[in-house]
Amino acid sequence: MSDKKTTQYRSAKSGEFVTKQYAETHKSTTVKERNNVPKPSPSKSRGK
Repeated sequence: MSDKKTTQYRSAKSGEFVTKQYAETHKSTTVKERNNVPKPSPSKSRGK
């Protein structure tokens, strides 16, 4: 089974996530990351 991944872009200067458009125009200061999609957290209610 393969895990789903998402592509995210992060600023090398501030460490904050940035948009794909910003990353494409500022290639020298952004990092492209491939991260696993977070699994949904289980519901806290038990449905009694």
